[in-house]
Amino acid sequence: MRYLACTLTAVVVTVSLSVMAQTTHPTPPTAKKEPRVFELHGDKRVDEYFWLRDDKRQNPEVIAYLEAENAYTESVMAPHKALEEKLYQEMLGRIKETDLSVPYKYGGFFYYSRTEQGKQYPIYCRKKGSLEASEEMLIDLNQLAEGKAFMALGAFAVSDDGRLLAYTTDDSGYRQYRLHVKDLTTGQLLPDTAERVTSVEWAADNRTLFLVVEDPVTKRSNKLLRHTLGGATVEIFEEKDELYNLGLGRTNDRQYLIALSISATTSEARYLPSRQPDGEFRVLFPRVDGIRYFVEHRRDEWFITTQDGGKNFRVVRAPVANPAKENWREFVPHSPRVKIDALNLFAKHAVLETREDGLERLTVFDLESGKSHRITFPEAAYTVGGATNAEFDTTKFRYAYESPITPRSVYEYDLDTRAQTLLKQNEVVGGYDKGQYVTKRLFATAADGTKIPLTVTYKKGLKRTGKNPTLLYGYGSYGISIPDGFSSNRLSLLNRGMIFAVAHIRGGGEMGEEWHEQGKMMRKKNTFTDFIACAEFLIKEKYTSPDRLAIQGGSAGGLLMGAVTNLRPDLFRVVISQVPFVDVMNTMLDATLPLTTGEYIEWGNPNEKAAYDYMRSYSPYDNLKSGDYPSMLVITALNDSQVAYWEPAKYVARLRTLKRDQNVLLLKTNLSAGHGGASGRYDALRETAFYYTFLLTQLGVEK
Repeated sequence: MRYLACTLTAVVVTVSLSVMAQTTHPTPPTAKKEPRVFELHGDKRVDEYFWLRDDKRQNPEVIAYLEAENAYTESVMAPHKALEEKLYQEMLGRIKETDLSVPYKYGGFFYYSRTEQGKQYPIYCRKKGSLEASEEMLIDLNQLAEGKAFMALGAFAVSDDGRLLAYTTDDSGYRQYRLHVKDLTTGQLLPDTAERVTSVEWAADNRTLFLVVEDPVTKRSNKLLRHTLGGATVEIFEEKDELYNLGLGRTNDRQYLIALSISATTSEARYLPSRQPDGEFRVLFPRVDGIRYFVEHRRDEWFITTQDGGKNFRVVRAPVANPAKENWREFVPHSPRVKIDALNLFAKHAVLETREDGLERLTVFDLESGKSHRITFPEAAYTVGGATNAEFDTTKFRYAYESPITPRSVYEYDLDTRAQTLLKQNEVVGGYDKGQYVTKRLFATAADGTKIPLTVTYKKGLKRTGKNPTLLYGYGSYGISIPDGFSSNRLSLLNRGMIFAVAHIRGGGEMGEEWHEQGKMMRKKNTFTDFIACAEFLIKEKYTSPDRLAIQGGSAGGLLMGAVTNLRPDLFRVVISQVPFVDVMNTMLDATLPLTTGEYIEWGNPNEKAAYDYMRSYSPYDNLKSGDYPSMLVITALNDSQVAYWEPAKYVARLRTLKRDQNVLLLKTNLSAGHGGASGRYDALRETAFYYTFLLTQLGVEK
């Protein structure tokens, strides 16, 4: 089909022979126009590129257009291949290619993954009883990936007796996972399998699997199944509300299976004793609109993290025998300043993960004495959270810590003595001195006076001349907080005098639930104006200038890129937009697409006029107009199930007809990957080297 598509290029696009010859003056493709009219609420939209949508991703004309755009992109970037290779080798040279994860103990075995030089994927292994024991290889993703352009591991669940492994794989990038069950005593795969599996958990009998599967059209996780090895698969529950997805987990003490129906605002938990796999899942508390709750278990008591009492959550305890509200005992009260993110529960302790003043915190509770203390961290900006804690009856808690200048570090913390041990810090090969870099936490002022956190990182000695090349990253949706983490790849930018900044804008979760609510639905535009305020702050404080400022975002962050570029094209020199959600109206009006209906609570339902009008006013694709735009690289993937390839493809096709400047506009499509790009680590590194090359050359940093 790819060969056939190439032969049909001329049918769809006009591509100068200079593209194929890769001369110094390539001509971009011109997509044909087939106007399609949409009318709703008295508004008429004309979409000239709707024909680029192909749900099956097999239309030869569409593939031809994408390949023509790829050829044009390669032609434009061809003069910079030496820099691209240099960046790739730099980044590769900092990675410890043969490496080992921190082993964790579960059920008499130590589990870990390792990588080998030259191999794209990790190998999953274990050792019985001791780290000195012989290695047992469980999954080699490199073997599974043979002959495939993409491979991803989803679920990984070992039965309680350690004899069986249930895991899922996706070999397309469409996040469509297939179940496999491996007998670890023989090394053989069992015939038990299932398609479109999104969650997997074992019951305590070591022969019953519970699965959540997704709808084949909308990809909404909606059905809970019970499967007996070698026997039947029975549907035991269907979540019919289109706003909800279904997830499956098991409490840390392994006593209960929890099936959670959850929307963006509401949740409902069902529970089943793991030793009673043939029993019935029972609802813990019926869903109440606007209240999410999550449950853990210890000694016949539920620990419930709930919004019943405040948006930022509180934690209550309730007896399993009668968990009614009148029996609740408050464990951690609600605070308008502190958002509770997670509860890690152990036999004698609890570790609470919270977010306060935009920073993550860890608080330890002794469940027997009632005393608590906080684990403190020294840096101004960082990210921290629980690592793999598979044991319940333990006094050891593992957490992962990193910052923009501190590589990922896994610690083991003694919950009684407060002693902590660094188990591993990711090595930056070739030597790395964090003292040569600076990270600051700053605040920009939004249009309405709100203070917006900014994390700014650069190499020590940099002067604020107003001319420093700068990359500003943003996201700002779904209440997701962008972590202030470390990237050895990013050193290639910092070492060339670039500043890297993250705008923690509203719509994210950095400052609590209210922060999210102030940047969603009918207040979504706060996300865009916050980002612009951050850019203006960096310019005002002489970190950079508009002709030296690049911006980057992906997925919903790609919506951000499109919106702010439409609002202030004069403010940015370069835009990198990855798998961008830019065709808001068409997507949110099509309930058959994955994610659409469940996201009415995030963006609004455009079938309602007020929501339609508001979304119409910022949708990047619908608000393109004639004028000057920054240089732009738009990255997408053919098998993306979250933001379909045709959104960025249509966006670029339309923008080509409207831009009046000579700045570069490139579309690069990975024809064998999904939302996250290439799955192999070397392939992913190549992708990073490519967009770094675009960034640096467009900013005039070529060295």
